[in-house]
Amino acid sequence: MSAGNGPDAPGAPGLAPTWSSSDKDAIGTSHYSSRVWFTVGRGILNEVYWPHVDRPQVRDLGFIVADGAGFWSEVKRDAAHEVRHAEHGAPAITAVHRHPAYRLTLRICADDHADVVRIEARLEDLRDGGGPGPAHPPLRLYPLLAPHLGFTGLHGSAWAGAYKGRPMLFAQDGPWALALASDPSPLRQGVGYVGVSDGWQDFAANGRMSWEHPQAGPGNVAGMTELALDGGAAQLALAFGARPEEAALEASAALASPFESAWQEYLGNWDAYLRTVVEPPAGLAPDERDLYLTSATVLRSHQDRTLPGATVASLSVPWGNTRNDVGGYHLVWSRDLVESAGAFVALGAVATARRTLAYLVASQEPDGHWPQNQWVDGMPYWNGMQLDEAAYPILLAGALRTGAAHMHGRPGPHEEAFRNLVSEAALDGMIARAAGFIARTGPATGQDRWEETAGLTPSTLAPVVAALVVAAGHLPEPAAAYCLELADDWNASIEEWTYARGTRLAREHGVDGHFVRIASPDVLAGAPISTPVALRNRPPEASMVPADEMVGTDFLALVRFGLRLPDDPRILSSLAVADALLRTDTPSGPVWRRYTGDGYGEHEDGRAYDGTGVGRGWPLLVGERGHYELDAGRDAGPFLMAMRRMASGGGMLPEQVWDAAPIPGRRLEPGRPAGSAMPLAWAHAEYVKLVRSVALGHSIDRPEAAWRRYRGVVPTATRATWRFTAQRPSMPAGRLLRLEVTAPARVRYSTDGRRTWADIDARDTGLGVWVADIPGSDRLDPGGAVDFTVWWPGAGRWEGRDARVEVVAAATT
Repeated sequence: MSAGNGPDAPGAPGLAPTWSSSDKDAIGTSHYSSRVWFTVGRGILNEVYWPHVDRPQVRDLGFIVADGAGFWSEVKRDAAHEVRHAEHGAPAITAVHRHPAYRLTLRICADDHADVVRIEARLEDLRDGGGPGPAHPPLRLYPLLAPHLGFTGLHGSAWAGAYKGRPMLFAQDGPWALALASDPSPLRQGVGYVGVSDGWQDFAANGRMSWEHPQAGPGNVAGMTELALDGGAAQLALAFGARPEEAALEASAALASPFESAWQEYLGNWDAYLRTVVEPPAGLAPDERDLYLTSATVLRSHQDRTLPGATVASLSVPWGNTRNDVGGYHLVWSRDLVESAGAFVALGAVATARRTLAYLVASQEPDGHWPQNQWVDGMPYWNGMQLDEAAYPILLAGALRTGAAHMHGRPGPHEEAFRNLVSEAALDGMIARAAGFIARTGPATGQDRWEETAGLTPSTLAPVVAALVVAAGHLPEPAAAYCLELADDWNASIEEWTYARGTRLAREHGVDGHFVRIASPDVLAGAPISTPVALRNRPPEASMVPADEMVGTDFLALVRFGLRLPDDPRILSSLAVADALLRTDTPSGPVWRRYTGDGYGEHEDGRAYDGTGVGRGWPLLVGERGHYELDAGRDAGPFLMAMRRMASGGGMLPEQVWDAAPIPGRRLEPGRPAGSAMPLAWAHAEYVKLVRSVALGHSIDRPEAAWRRYRGVVPTATRATWRFTAQRPSMPAGRLLRLEVTAPARVRYSTDGRRTWADIDARDTGLGVWVADIPGSDRLDPGGAVDFTVWWPGAGRWEGRDARVEVVAAATT
């Protein structure tokens, strides 16, 4: 275990660490018991996660090929590479690197029984004569390992040592340790500080391996070994443990078994999973079928092994090669989690989706919400409040409770199996808490689905309304009735809150109006829809934008969730504006940006996002548009094709694709993956659901309860609600004024200009909201008003001020 002789590496602590590029070729993990997850980028091993799917421990493991006499080549920079999955999309990865002087073939998998990534490396000498000779010393392989133990490269230590006589590289940071072993054993090995004394710097300075520093750290450390592949191939085992000795034992044990045996077992377990997946439609093109199966394994590979049901958003750090973020996208967002679970239902993996629901029940906060995102153990990372993230778990519960067989088209005892995994009491409690949080907090959200802006947006309101309808079917009275009333009230108000008429954008595109991307929460208190809203990812001087100057594709959710019909005139006019401003036609197909003025993406010159930039096209929005076209009775095939063409060569769907002129120097090509997260589980889920939706004839995740209640038709508004958080100054004539408060209350009111007063006790809805409907308020003419104040019996005090809601003429639509 001890380090070898010689001076320690110079140059502490090394360069500031970063992660590797998020441009992944492939990802993989065992479908058995191993607790390692690996990624592949530019044909080499990138981040490796252990012992949970949210904990990256390695930046990369790359290779140099050299002959010790002046020729050397870093594989990822100098060789063209091709990455492919084994048959049927199983994540057993083969990467072939082609260079005029050599061909390096890597096979990469996880050991099914140990926390080990296994690599087989075959090196072929392609120089004149086909191999070494008097003019060509033999080529050797130099693995380059950059550990980032403890989710960072700041404090690691590394050394060249041995375990029971077998030379190995070791690294450690507190309770995290790894070992890199090989067969054949290395001829030489050394460690250093990144950017100063690491193996790459050695070759850059000397053209060969000349440094064999035995120890480095603490700091940003790296290691290198020298392998002579006399038989043409080598095995490597990258193992993890709580102590270096544990990792070393795992590595040695892995190398004691043939690589081919581990490869076949790994592949066999994945093939067994894929045989359970619902077959795609018969008419699906072969490359689209391949992406469907690859998506099935990508989604499964984003799940944790020891905390069932936890699924991270992406095994990547967006623009990771420019930053050292602790979180990245390897965190759990409840929205992305439910999107993935919906895809599992579509794939027929209903048990997997049920485990997701059990995880959601366990990780719900006491007040009914889920954090903006969290580690797989349920501890919050960011604490923003997104109302849709409280809605999606309700929708998943409803789909699994009543619709799993319908959604994936196979009958079976799903209801009984469902009850065996999640008890009725636990599920009802989760639904009640989530519905109560929505009722108390909505309709405005603290953040929209893009995690940037507070307010009222169709992409949040649609799932929230649908979730309230679903919740009503699983809750007792009076909570059930109130959920439906609230859903109706909010649904009837969506256009009032978010549809802007007569705007500059409407005039420029020849329509009467359009849905805004998001409206200010102040709209609930009577402010105009044009009220400016704050934007992230923008320079300070451009961070406030009039809401009616910003459009997105968020309104498509109204159709997806069954609240509006595809041919609703307001949907069609919004499509005209959104297509004119957000659509880009690329060689891969059409793609849409999130919204006008989006700053989350590379700069115009291709530089990485650094807090500002230009938002690019999102393939998952292509899938959302495909679902809309399907619901409108049109062909969704072109959108499936576009998503497939936007995937990487290894079948990974990115968060964003480049949608401007090519910049070859930054490897940015139109319609091809950009530098943000890849793969994005949400995008793969959207692709799977679109494939299955095509077979079903409509959006597979359309909540049936919401569709049965609304059938895409706007309900008639009968109430006007007033809250202390949304103090509306007026209401249309003909509506009943409803006061909604979050504690028991008595309301004293007057409807005749304060000449007479009456009292009414607010009734308990069972969801932490008490409501008082003011008698006679729906019979007041324009010019009338309701005056009121509140007595709080729990506190034994009056509110201390009166409020007034004036009655105005009802607006025409």
